[in-house]
Amino acid sequence: MRTLEEEIQRMRSGQHYDAHTPVMYEYRKAVKAKLHKLNVTEYYTDKMESVLRSILPNSAPDVIVEPPFFCDYGDGIYAGEGVFINTGAVILDGARVTIGRKTLIAPGVHIYTAGHPLDVDDRERWETCRPVTIGERCWIGGRVTICPGVTIGDRCVIGAGAVVVHDIPSDTLAVGTPARVVRKLNVDKNQ
Repeated sequence: MRTLEEEIQRMRSGQHYDAHTPVMYEYRKAVKAKLHKLNVTEYYTDKMESVLRSILPNSAPDVIVEPPFFCDYGDGIYAGEGVFINTGAVILDGARVTIGRKTLIAPGVHIYTAGHPLDVDDRERWETCRPVTIGERCWIGGRVTICPGVTIGDRCVIGAGAVVVHDIPSDTLAVGTPARVVRKLNVDKNQ
């Protein structure tokens, strides 16, 4: 059996890993205890900031997260300065999730890095993860789902309810299921 460090290294690098080992369960269980504090206990106290920083150690200190908030690990989330994550967000951060500065995440957004094999026997044992990158100054609308391996460029707007399965270029509006670019944005502005 691999150590926790070996499973994490495999998970973060996109290799097949076993998310169901006792050490991986314990790793997630420790995060869930912190999330419970954030979501239930500490939101109304002066301890909220320290709890949030312990969950998101690789994010900017001014990131705002409105509970309830859910993630797998927290340390795979790299949110830049001025990021706002609204209530009900779910970020499965087996691979790195990068959220560019001043990006707004609306209520109920789900960001997934985890994937499972289509073969039933492989699926019972293995997972793989692919990173998600969201550019700077984006607005991700309510109930958007962002799938593994997706990159969303800078200054994009993703319409409410969209399911993003492919990369979205900078300065575009994307809507629908699956999300598709419907128009350019910011064409007359200095970037």
